[in-house]
Amino acid sequence: MVGPDDADEATQDVFVRVWDKLGTFRGEAAFGTWLHRLAINVILAWRAGRGKREERFVSDEDLDRHARPVDTPELRVDFEGAIAKLPKGAREVFVLHDVEGFKHREIADLLGVTSGTSKAQLHRARMALRRYIDR
Repeated sequence: MVGPDDADEATQDVFVRVWDKLGTFRGEAAFGTWLHRLAINVILAWRAGRGKREERFVSDEDLDRHARPVDTPELRVDFEGAIAKLPKGAREVFVLHDVEGFKHREIADLLGVTSGTSKAQLHRARMALRRYIDR
């Protein structure tokens, strides 16, 4: 959700917050569920605090530019690399929906967008990933 350049710093922030909030875990849900929710909240707040907001909508030309792979055989199957090249809004929605299993209304609440925006971004992300993999 933050990209490879900021992943280490964001992960460290998550661990610090978990340590600080561990006493608030009441056991009403699975620990993994609590941890996941806390991590998502920290990352979203971290991004907002760092001024990393970008436009949620991008043109198809921008998606093509971000989804274009380097022409080497080993990178053509690099799915994580393909996801990392997606624009931030499309990447966030793709990870939250297709990887983490969130519903569009949950994603909309998390990211402060509408369900329709979430659906549109997911569609754009999937199309860009298809173009990336087909090349």
